[in-house]
Amino acid sequence: MTETVHTSCHCGAVELRATLSETLDQARRCDCSYCRRRAAPVVSAPLDKLEVLKGRDALTLYEFGTHTAQHYFCATCGIYMFHKRRSNPNEFGINLGTIDGVNPADYEPIVWNDGVNHPSDR
Repeated sequence: MTETVHTSCHCGAVELRATLSETLDQARRCDCSYCRRRAAPVVSAPLDKLEVLKGRDALTLYEFGTHTAQHYFCATCGIYMFHKRRSNPNEFGINLGTIDGVNPADYEPIVWNDGVNHPSDR
C-alpha cells in the first residue's frame, strides 16, 4: 500500500506532497560518492506524484558526474529534499527525514544500495 506524505525542510521554506510508490519501511541509502556523504535514507515516488506546495523558488539544484541525478535542496537551510534518480529517471527519491512525523531511526537498519558500481558508470 502506498501513501501520500507531506514533507518540509528545516526552516519551512519548502513543502512537498508526494504519493509514494513504496512503503516507508522500504527506505534505502546509496553508497555512491555523493550519497554516502549525505547518508539520507530515501523512499520513491513517481515523477508525476510529487508536488511542490511551497517554496519552488527556494529550491536549489546540485548535479555532478553524468548529470542524470538532480538533487534539490532548500537554499535557505540546506536540507536535502529530493532528487531525480539516476537508477530510475522516472522516479524521485524523497528524503525520509523530511516527511512530517517520521523519524528515520525508527526504520533502522536501513539497507544500503550499491551506487559505487552503478551500470551507468560502465
